[in-house]
Amino acid sequence: MWTTENRKRYDRSHLRYPSDLTDEEWTLVEPLIAPAKRGGNRRHVNVREVMNGVMYVLSTGCQWRAVPKDLPPRSTLFDYLDLWSWDGTLDRIHHALYVACREQDSDREASPTAATIDSQSVKSAEKGGPGSTRMAMMRARRSRARNAISW
Repeated sequence: MWTTENRKRYDRSHLRYPSDLTDEEWTLVEPLIAPAKRGGNRRHVNVREVMNGVMYVLSTGCQWRAVPKDLPPRSTLFDYLDLWSWDGTLDRIHHALYVACREQDSDREASPTAATIDSQSVKSAEKGGPGSTRMAMMRARRSRARNAISW
């Protein structure tokens, strides 16, 4: 509900972009991002700015070449997004925020205890059924006409 407290809490007008992470959000996300690897060069990029850039692209849907100049270069943003997707960082962030949201609601547990199945989905799955998937997974048969010609 949009109460006076909630309006203050969700106000993003003081941020550079509405997609930027607040300090409170960053404290939740920061521990889930892997530190730089040992050896080699130091990490020269501010990971919070990288996260802000990734969030900008994901929330606005802008093209990579249209990323504003005050964010890290688009190649850096793309490489980190690719790395975080590959190593499971995005999944860890999603799961941690999901659990935190469920725990905020006082009458919910961290993991759901029930699921709902839409009957329309079940009916449509029955129609396609195992017959259609079995044919797609079987090896193709050779036609008898082709065999007769080769003999």
